[in-house]
This record gives sequence, C-alpha cells and structure tokens, in this order.
Amino acid sequence: MAKGEGAESGSAAGLLPTGILPVAERPAQVKKEPKKKQQLSICNKLCYAVGGAPYQVTGCALGFFLQIYLLDVAQVDPFSASIILFVGRAWDAFTDPLVGFCISKSSWTRLGRLMPWIIFSTPLAIIAYFLIWFVPDFPQGQALWYLLFYCLFETLVTCFHVPYSALTMFISTEQSERDSATAYRMTVEVLGTVLGTAIQGQIVGQVDTPCLQDPKDSALATEGANRTQSTTSLKETQNAYLLAAGVIASIYVVCAVILTLGVREQREPYETQQAEPMSFFRGLRLVMSHGPYVKLIAGFLFTSLAFMLVEGNFALFCTYTLGFRNEFQNLLLAIMLSATFTIPIWQWFLTRFGKKTAVYVGISSAVPFLILVAFTESNLIVTYVVAVAAGISVAAAFLLPWSMLPDVIDDFHLKQPQSHGTEPIFFSFYVFFTKFASGVSLGISTLSLDFAGYETRGCSQPARVKFTLKMLVTIAPIALILLGLLLFKLYPIDEEKRRQNKKALQALREEASSSGCSDTDSTELASIL
Repeated sequence: MAKGEGAESGSAAGLLPTGILPVAERPAQVKKEPKKKQQLSICNKLCYAVGGAPYQVTGCALGFFLQIYLLDVAQVDPFSASIILFVGRAWDAFTDPLVGFCISKSSWTRLGRLMPWIIFSTPLAIIAYFLIWFVPDFPQGQALWYLLFYCLFETLVTCFHVPYSALTMFISTEQSERDSATAYRMTVEVLGTVLGTAIQGQIVGQVDTPCLQDPKDSALATEGANRTQSTTSLKETQNAYLLAAGVIASIYVVCAVILTLGVREQREPYETQQAEPMSFFRGLRLVMSHGPYVKLIAGFLFTSLAFMLVEGNFALFCTYTLGFRNEFQNLLLAIMLSATFTIPIWQWFLTRFGKKTAVYVGISSAVPFLILVAFTESNLIVTYVVAVAAGISVAAAFLLPWSMLPDVIDDFHLKQPQSHGTEPIFFSFYVFFTKFASGVSLGISTLSLDFAGYETRGCSQPARVKFTLKMLVTIAPIALILLGLLLFKLYPIDEEKRRQNKKALQALREEASSSGCSDTDSTELASIL
C-alpha cells in the first residue's frame, strides 16, 4: 500500500505546474533552456506569399470580366448568365468544406499533408480555366459548357486554395511570424489582382467588342454587309480572352512551383502526441460552436459581400453607367495598384493600433467614396481619384480577415488542446460562407439587370439598367459595410486577449516538447491556463 500511495502522490504532483509547488519540491528537470523562437527567412515568406497569387489572379479575372464576357462576347442571355454565376459560386462554396473534409482525412507524407493537394490540382485547374474563356461552336449548349468548366475550375482551385490557406498555421508556431508572413501573402495577393486586372484588362482592351446601336434590331443588324465585320471583330475579342487566359495559366503554374519548392510544412509539437485524429464531424461541431469564429464570420461576411458586389458589376458600371467603355480596365488597375502599395501601411497600422481598430478605420473608409460616386455625375478625373482612394479600403479588406483567422484558431487550440487537424475546417468554412453569399448576390444582381431590361451587346443601355448598376455598385455595398462593422463589434479577441493566448500557447508547446511531459500533463496544463 505504501508503494501505491507514493505513486499516487508523485502523479498528483506531476499534474501541477512547477510554479505552484514549493521550491524544495520542484523537479530539477523542469529547468531547461528557453526555446528559441522560430524565425522565418524573407525567402520563406516570399515563397509562401507567392502561392497566394494563382487564386487571386484567376479570381480577379473571373470576378471582374466573366459577367461582361458571358453577356457581350459569348452572347449568353442574361438569365442563363445569372444561373452560371450563381450555380458556379454556390458550387465553389460547397466544395470548400468538402475539400476541408478530405484534407482532414489525409495522412502526413514526406511532402506534408497539404502540399500534395496543391501539386496534383494545379495542371487540371489551368486546363479548366483556359476552357472557360473558349467559345464553343455549338450555340445551343454554350450555357452548359460554361457552367461545367466554371464549376470544374472552382473545384480544382479550391483543392489548391484551402490547403494553401491552412498552411498559414504550419509555417511557424509564432504569432508574429505568421502575421508577418500573412502581410507578405496579402501584398502578393493584391499584386496578383493587379496582374489579373492588367493582363486581362489590357489584352482584352486592345480590341473593341462589337456592339449594336439598336439591340432590338439585332436579328437584322447581323445580316448583310455588317455581319462579316461584326463577326470578325467578335472573333478578335474571343481570341484576346484566350490569350489572356493562357498568360494567367502560366503564372498559375510558376507560382505553384515556387510555393512547392520554397515552403515546408511543420507539425505542432502537441499534435504529434495525439493517439488518433478527431473525426471531421466532431471537429466541425466544435469549430462552429466556437464563439469568436462565428462572430468573425458574421462580421466579415457582409463586408466581403460589399466588395464582391462592386467587383462583379464594376466593368458593366464603368461601361454603361459612367460611359467609360475604354477606361474601365485602367480604373481597375488604379484600384489594385493603390491597394498593393497600401498593404504595408495597414500591416503597420494593425501592429500599432490593433486589428479591430484597423477593421473599423480601413473598411469604413470606402463609404465616403462610394457615396461620392453615387451622387456625382460622370467625371473621369473624379472617378480616378475615387478608384485610388477605394484601393486603400480594398487593401484592408484583403489583409485583415486572413490576419485575424489564425488568432481565432489559437484561441480554439487553447480551449480544445486535444483537438488537432481542424485548421482546414476553419479555413474552408470561412471561405464557404463568403462564397455562397457572393454567389447569391451575383445571381441576384444579374437577374436584376435582366428585369431592368439589359440589352446584350448594346452600345448603350436603358436608364433603368444604368440606375440598377449604380445601386449595385454604391448603395448596396454601403449598406452591407455598415451592417458588417456593426456585427464586428461582437468579436471578442482584442490585442490584450491575443497577448494572453500567445503566452499560454507558448507554455503549452514548451511543455509538450519537453521529454518528461506526458499527454496528461499537457491536458492539465492547458486546463489550468
């Protein structure tokens, strides 16, 4: 009995942090050298950041140009175009949690658990992307063609982007290093949108998309002498879109290769101690019941929708409402260049004043300029000024959500120390809600244009269409931004909470890494923290 009692006493003492024990009873082995902080080189951060460009380059080209391409180049009717845009975005949203589920079931390989998804999805994704911008010779099946390859591409790019997003948690265990890498990533991603805008816009802008002065007489206008000239010009426009798709697909491949060669996944010390991984549905239940995660999604859902509405309708708005048919690609470039140069400023701002403050200041700064566009007559100089100013807010919208999500995951790990492998669930469902809602908004916006009387290939549009575009690009985004900022006030992780979580996680990792630490010790330490 004496031996048993001694064993129980020793075990109980081992469950307590050494700081609670009297000095004489503290075990000697707990005195160890402080763990050296894990630093990422600039090269590592750049290689990681480059991996974010493919998603943004292709997403920017599709977001800004697919709607006008379907309507005026492929000549899909507005109702069918709305179905393609809505179903494509909705399917894209559905694939995020599906891919997250599959990744959570993946085993670690010598390449990691996430990298194989990135490597094997890349060649198929670029083929599907190229075929989106190809006009088939069978007019009756065009809508099905675009729907099929749009959905296929979105599935494959999800297989790239979900593991890439989750990779944020596996490049370093240090909050500061992850935040720095995220800033690099956001800078490159905004630069990717600049590339997407510049390549797609400037190549396509070199040719004139043919339009009809009187769309109601389109059946007659395409006959006779004018038909040959119109068809030739339309073919040149189609070839320009294919050329742009080829250049963007090449960028996709180069960035994927750099990411694969320059980044290495790392496992958390406490993760390797787990006997078996948590099931996907149990992990999903825990993730969706984590308060800070739900509140973060609620806040950014509406602000993201605001910018996506502007993105999806901007080309049509510039072409028909403002009358800048040959300037919209340059206006897009001004927005994205402004956003690129502003990312480092927002990274400094959130480090100096906190992420929640950066959200309020950065995203709300778009509201005055959207109001200016809504109530000002068409003026090219004013529009360029507004475009540059809007880029500042776009930079904040790019940087902040992805900078704050790792903080939520850290908070979750502290409250659920035995739960691992949930990172893909966090990232995939975060994207799922945003994409699904954006699909609904784009479908509704395209249907709204149909109801307003949008004329395919028209050189001008009825007054109702112009008014509808103005509402979709100005008033609706303003309302969504204000609602999102109001909901964001409920988000609980401020700078003080972040610092506390950082210290607690560091203690948990050091305890898990020490040779004398058991699984029971880690659980007890986490519960005490």
